[in-house]
This record gives sequence, C-alpha cells and structure tokens, in this order.
Amino acid sequence: MNEKKKYIIISVVIILISVIALIGSSYALLTITLEGDKDITLTAGILSVDFTEGNTINLDNASPISDSGGLKTTPYTFTITNTGNINAYYHVSLEEDSNNTLDNSYIKMRLINNLGYDSGVVKVNDYGKEEFDIKGEELLEPSDTVTYTLWIWLDEMSGNEVQGTIYQSKIVVTSYDRKGNTPNEPVLDDNMIAVRYDGSNWVKADTSNNYWYNYNSGEWANAVTVSSNTRDNYLSSSTGTVINMDDIETMWVWIPRYSYTIGSEDGTNYYGKQGDYLSTTPTQALPGEIDVKFVDTSTKDRGSAKYIVSNGINNNSWYTPDAFTFGDEELSGIWVGKFETSSSNPEASNGGDNTTDLDPMIKPNVTSWRNINVSNAFNVSLKMNDEGNRYGFTNNVDTHMMKNSEWATIAYLSQSKYGKLGNDNFSGANKEVYQNKSNQFITGCSYGSPSNGNTDYGCQYTYGVEINGTGASTTGNIYGIYDMSGGALEYVMANYNDMATSSGFSDPLTLDSKYYDMYTSNNLSLACNGSECISHGLRETYGWYDDARSMVNEQFHWLLRGGYLYDFTTAGVFYFGVWLTGDLHNHCSFRLVATIK
Repeated sequence: MNEKKKYIIISVVIILISVIALIGSSYALLTITLEGDKDITLTAGILSVDFTEGNTINLDNASPISDSGGLKTTPYTFTITNTGNINAYYHVSLEEDSNNTLDNSYIKMRLINNLGYDSGVVKVNDYGKEEFDIKGEELLEPSDTVTYTLWIWLDEMSGNEVQGTIYQSKIVVTSYDRKGNTPNEPVLDDNMIAVRYDGSNWVKADTSNNYWYNYNSGEWANAVTVSSNTRDNYLSSSTGTVINMDDIETMWVWIPRYSYTIGSEDGTNYYGKQGDYLSTTPTQALPGEIDVKFVDTSTKDRGSAKYIVSNGINNNSWYTPDAFTFGDEELSGIWVGKFETSSSNPEASNGGDNTTDLDPMIKPNVTSWRNINVSNAFNVSLKMNDEGNRYGFTNNVDTHMMKNSEWATIAYLSQSKYGKLGNDNFSGANKEVYQNKSNQFITGCSYGSPSNGNTDYGCQYTYGVEINGTGASTTGNIYGIYDMSGGALEYVMANYNDMATSSGFSDPLTLDSKYYDMYTSNNLSLACNGSECISHGLRETYGWYDDARSMVNEQFHWLLRGGYLYDFTTAGVFYFGVWLTGDLHNHCSFRLVATIK
C-alpha cells in the first residue's frame, strides 16, 4: 500500500514526583500536560485538528486513583475535520518517549468519540507497542467532523516503585493518503457477534463505524458465536459487554480479499522483499515481505504473482488467491477458525475421535479434535450448515473443512505488513510464527519461539496478550490465527487425482469441486493441471523458514499442514507434507472455514 503519512502531534507529559507514601497521601503525584495553543488548528493534507479546550490539562496533587475517579478528572478533547472533497483516512495513536523511566503498565486511559467509539478503560501497555494505535484506522468523508475525548490517569494499584519516575508520550493523529486499499468490510451472519479484546476479555464490538479491526496495525477482525441459551442476551446487549468464554462456541477471524505478489531481490530467488520489516536480505531460511493489496470482488488479478524488486511491481505482477473464488462465487473474504477445531466433548479420547456424533467447536485452551479421518472431519464441518444448527447460522453461511488454498491465504497475509512480519515487536527469526508444542494438543498454546527441534514440550504460554503467547498467532497479537505452526498436523481438503483410499470417502471422490483442491501431479511445477499452483503455498513458498515439504502422490492422497512429526524442527506455517492416506491418527486434526453470501 502506498501511504503518505502526515502527523499532527499533541504532547502528553506525565511526571511522577517522588513521595514518601503513595496510597492515601496528599502529596502531588501526577502532572499531566497536554500542549497545544488554545483555539489553533493544525492541518495535515485535508484533515485538520482543532484544540479548542485550552492548551493544558494538569492533574496536580493527584494520587493513584480508581477508574471511576480517573473518569471524573478533566478530559482533553480534540476535533478532526475533513476539509477536502475526497475521503480521508486517519488513526489516533499514543507514541511514548524513549527516555521514560515509568513503565506504561501503570498508566490507564479511556478514549471515546461522538460517533460511538469507546476504548473502555484500558492500560496503556495493553497495546504492546512503543508506537501503537489507541484508535484504529477510520474514514472521514468530505466535511465530516469527529470529536475525541481522552482521560488518562495513574492506576490506583501503583505502589512506591513509581516514585521519582517520569512518563511522557504524544497523541498522534496520522493522516493517510490511501488509494483504494481498504480491506473489505467483514460480512457477519445474523447471529455472529463482532468482538474486540479489552486487555482481559473479548467484548462486544461496535460495528457501526468499523471500529473493531485495523489491518494496518495487524488487528484482524474477530467474531464469535455463542450458545443458544445466551444468544439473545448478547445480541441485544450494548457495545463493550464482556462475552464470557464459557458461552462462546466458535471464534472466527476475517481474511479479506486481496491480491499479492512475491518479490525477488536478486532476480532468481523469490523470497519476498526486504522492505521495512527485515534487516537482512531475504533467504529461504528467513524470507521477506509478500506484497499485498486489498481488492473488492470486481478484481480478480491473474498475473505472475512475481516481480523483481529493483524493477518495481507491474500491473501484471498481481494475483488474487484462488481461495477467494468459491465455486461460481467471488468472495469479499473468508472467515477462518481462530484455533484448531475441538469438539463439543473435548474430554473425549483424542478430543473427539472418529465420529460425527459430536459438534465442532473453535476455542482456546481445549484439546483439539484428533484421530478422525478426512471424511468424518469434512462431514462434521458441514453440520454447521444444517437447518436449526446450534450456532445460529442461517442458510447464507457455508461452513466447510479448510482447503489447502485457504490455508495459504492466511500464511501469505501473515508474511505481509498486515501480519506478524509487520509487527514491530518481533525482529529477525522471531518474525516466524511461534510453535505450539503442547504434547496434550491444547489449542492456542505457544512455545515462545519459532522452529525448535528440542523435546521441551508443553504449553509454555497461553494465547493471551503476553507477547510470548501472541507470538504464536499470525499477527503476533491476540487478533490473529493460532495453531498454524506445530500443534496437531491438520488435514486440509487437498487431494491427489481424486484418490480416496482409507479416507472414508468413496473412491474416486465425487465431492463438489468447490470443497477441495485437486492436484494432478506431485511435481510442483505441474500440480495444477500441468502448471504451477499459484497462491496455494506450495512451490512459490517452498521451504520458507526451512519448513518441511512433500507433495501428495499415488501413495499418500491427502495433504497435511502445520507440521508435527514427533519433531518440531521443520514445523511451521509454510510446512506441507504427506504422511497418511486420509485415515485417522491421534496427531491429526482439521480446521473450519465459513463463507457468507
């Protein structure tokens, strides 16, 4: 995306003064100063920001206070106006000073606007970046105006350790000159609930102005379905309502339609470009950025999916992944299971075993459903489409077992600036998605590092906001997709020449072609009817991060992704391999995808 950023800065200075006792003291603890001359207007392109509430906010003689007390302090307001005649994009962020001596975990804040956005009460460090969004990217149409109100205070749980420390930051309004590269708005079914993470819980999000996602910051859109006995209450509840994990049955992440191209730094090896996110020349072991642009359903690029970086990207360099075409329908995006599939009885042997009597679930911190053959996994996935299904899905939804081409769309987006590669909290080898090495196959776990062949198994970190845990998601934060590196091997609907021995399907396959990828050769240059399978995560990302790779053939008919062969050395998002003929094994699971008309 070609973005021209213009910054409008309001300084926020917080000085913590050394005191004898913090709690119950009358000593001055906190001074907040927001700098900017009264009634002035700063302009960036066609956006203007008005500071109409005076030039400072001072919280003198303040002690650590409760959240309710913090919200009674005098807030700071600023107004953003689109003064031009074209759409303008912006976001609001908080940028910390490098000289701070106070950790931002002691600072709380709340940001709202008059259009319905409400961050809720959050700790500043919930965002986990030195420069991070406190309000995701938003659109202002010509002549539109939005007014923001910010409260910021010292957490009441602060102790003597904050004495003599200093915290300083800036509120930054960033204007983007964006040329039609907005991700398609997530398509929600009637009973799906959009959610955001408030630092502790998933809460009901405001969808009226698309405040619940920001792909520029790696915050992919998330949604859930809940149990039938709680559904009406949640659907009628207000924005910010906590969605109890016990009530959640499935969790989904939106992959918006995009086109991509893979660069070559040397004109020979296509390992992506070095760009802004890699300090070394891309190699197979440490690949670079995949260029991505979001497109609508009227765009279906069929270019080479390659370019030489020094020559730049040409119009015929772009390719729209096959996963965004479902039968005869061009999709604006797909919903992907956030975790490996579990069952309605995760305490069952192997999390479910080889049956269709149980229902699929998608949740963290449970045992994934394994020891199920491809046929039963496929049929279990279709149960979500049944009339009167437990999830509340209407007949607009088509759920199915993930195809290989759909897996690849996630892997490619993760390796773009919109995924973990673009997450500034990770560098070098840690750009790779961390492994789930739980020997109990617990969903959402993280080892805290990428490919690692040692035998130190277990669930070292859960999927929560702690960075070693979120490093196992495709974004490096809690908004991404988990269990794609390590965990159980995942069968995908990817088959060799319709051969179905031992899978539970009739042989040869007679399925609707939209539900699976069929490969005609184990030669990756010929696998798609005599040509390379572009956008399937096979030959074009072969061996990235040194992940293992082997292709379906006459002996092994079904493809596996993710990688766990009793040894995690070569497991990863770009792993693909064969091991079985589609039959059951206690190391093999599957994942769900949903399309909505």
